[in-house]
Amino acid sequence: MATTTVYDWIIVSVYDRYDQHDEDTFVGKVLYGFVLDDQTYRFAPNDYVTTSRIEKCDLNRGIVETHSGSVYVLQGAGTDAKIDFRDFELLRMGYSPLQISKLNSVPNDIFH
Repeated sequence: MATTTVYDWIIVSVYDRYDQHDEDTFVGKVLYGFVLDDQTYRFAPNDYVTTSRIEKCDLNRGIVETHSGSVYVLQGAGTDAKIDFRDFELLRMGYSPLQISKLNSVPNDIFH
């Protein structure tokens, strides 16, 4: 089975809020990290990767399987984070959850 090994990985929980009075609705979890090695030849070393939804996650063994059928091996220690669904495209573009949080903390009018 071809795998992708990632480091500095984060298990990201994605939540959606329909309006400011609703509670957050859990959408799913994805893996965000940087490529150490890729047997699938999709990624170059040190590229970032944001996976499809996690279907199976065994942190004891350091293995994540995604909805698309990809298998990721987790290298070293990782962490977890939470983002809003509205910010998911930023994650897909390579922004880390910490960077997204910092972007969201800046007043909207600072860029205008």
